Amino acid sequence: MNNYRSLSTLGMSLRLSRKSFRIQSQIQRPLSLRYFSDLSLHGIEKRCSGIFKGKEKNNRKFSSSAAVVSAAAKNTDVVDDLDDSTSESEYERMNLYLAINSALEIALESDPTAILFGEDVAFGGVFRCSVDLKDRFGVERVFNTPLSEQGLVAFGIGYAAMGQTAIAEVQFADYIFPAFDQIVNEAAKYRYRSGNQFNVGGLTIRAPYGAVGHGGHYHSQSPEAYFTHTPGLKVVMPRNPIEAKGLLLSAIRDPNPVIFFEPKAIYRASVADVPVGDYMIPLGKADIVKSGSDVTVQQLLKLSSLYAICYFKNASVI
Repeated sequence: MNNYRSLSTLGMSLRLSRKSFRIQSQIQRPLSLRYFSDLSLHGIEKRCSGIFKGKEKNNRKFSSSAAVVSAAAKNTDVVDDLDDSTSESEYERMNLYLAINSALEIALESDPTAILFGEDVAFGGVFRCSVDLKDRFGVERVFNTPLSEQGLVAFGIGYAAMGQTAIAEVQFADYIFPAFDQIVNEAAKYRYRSGNQFNVGGLTIRAPYGAVGHGGHYHSQSPEAYFTHTPGLKVVMPRNPIEAKGLLLSAIRDPNPVIFFEPKAIYRASVADVPVGDYMIPLGKADIVKSGSDVTVQQLLKLSSLYAICYFKNASVI
């Protein structure tokens, strides 16, 4: 138990040993006392060893949203028009959660440092977005965490600070608030407070959000506005399976921390022909759904309600 390797942020100490993973915290929400029952940390410790011997693994520089820079993406297409860049034979019918699963599989396969973790992630997640990934990539790379959003986000910050790729899942966006300080005061400001010497650009936080009609007040919230006002963070919200896959891969490979909110109301309702290969959709670039000359209407996510009220002859919809 003396072979500890510490990853620390303010108010939180995460200690790794070869035998156990404990989270020590003073948060008010009850913390599960169980350890990571199916996680062997030998592989994580092995990858982390010697990480501070050089700065080459921590030199991700800030880039514009439209230019996604990643070593893992060197052989990857950044696409603007999927119809022109992908042949018909390379499409597969998917709903939104299957597109998310496909993106996660590609991210884990193309980046050996990438890990996926969160509450119930190992068995596939409550919405099945990570199904079968533990079987393919092993419990050292796809694993469950205790019931502590503050703890799992802090762990992701520490892992990403060492130049690795951390993909954290908050099971419902409503429960992201215990991790608010870690996200806003730690992840978002890591690059700034170090004078661009260090960063946590490898951190992506996934969270299903929004109402589905029966979720109640703890499973229906849309907290994206809290984070869109925070410099240092990028917030991404896809509206269909094609965007979900391409934007998630861009978010994971972006050199800045990204919160990826997934609309759970259309996990299965939204279906499209999605490219089966590795592709990215640039962050920060509007998708012009309908071109016009007189009026511009900006909309997030589903557009069905928008078309019911938008009858402008020359309206642009983005």
